[in-house]
Amino acid sequence: MALSLTLAFSSLYLSMLQQILRAPALKALLIQVLAFPLMLLLVYGMARAGATMSLPVVALLQGVLAALMTWRAGLARWWCVIGLLFAPALLGASLLALPPLFFLLVFVFLLSLYWSTFRTQVPFYPSGPAVWQAVAELIAERPGVRCVDIGSGLGGLVLELARRRPDGQFCGIELAPLPWLLSRLRALAGGSRARFLRGDYDALDFGHYDVVFAYLSPAAMAALWIKAEREMLPGGMLLSYEFKIAAREPDKTIAATEGGPLLYLWCF
Repeated sequence: MALSLTLAFSSLYLSMLQQILRAPALKALLIQVLAFPLMLLLVYGMARAGATMSLPVVALLQGVLAALMTWRAGLARWWCVIGLLFAPALLGASLLALPPLFFLLVFVFLLSLYWSTFRTQVPFYPSGPAVWQAVAELIAERPGVRCVDIGSGLGGLVLELARRRPDGQFCGIELAPLPWLLSRLRALAGGSRARFLRGDYDALDFGHYDVVFAYLSPAAMAALWIKAEREMLPGGMLLSYEFKIAAREPDKTIAATEGGPLLYLWCF
């Protein structure tokens, strides 16, 4: 019995460890660590050649190396931006000599906004009125439509569709606490019938919805398609703004905004 429990805990521990090691945030941190000695070698080589660098230039060099390594590692493009700005931002913050409370408040705010972005690789991507209009037109011929926005952010799409279509059921699900709370407050203040859930969309059954809308990130699209293919019912419709699914070409592509990202549609 004790051996079985030990093996079970060991398996759980290894599974958790593997999940942590796959986290993009950990990879980005390791890249910063690996870029540091490379930066020192470059600075040393420049010094031997008679050229000196100021501290801001050294920080920028660290950022450029980290960004290049992040790109080569295949992380999402916004991790490249973080890699580029991380060292300069640290230097700037140290020069400002701000009180520790300021950094704590900024950390709490960003945590409540982005929450588990380090795991999901889905940052805060708000859509806009042009996209809402396109989605409204796509569901116009579906009486009593049931629609869910996965990663609903501040709830703009869900609130707008609920306002336009009193016959439908519109729901948003958001993992980050701050956007979810603001969505709930907006719905309460406006007397909207829209519902907002806090959690991971993976816990939803897509079979309960006629339309699933997603504005996620390239890193999330493969898993989204597997779930949609497994759960969505015949007649269902999956919409993705900006990001395509590699496993299957969309059935329809819509230019929601002139010169902007496209809206992709898959029918089941």
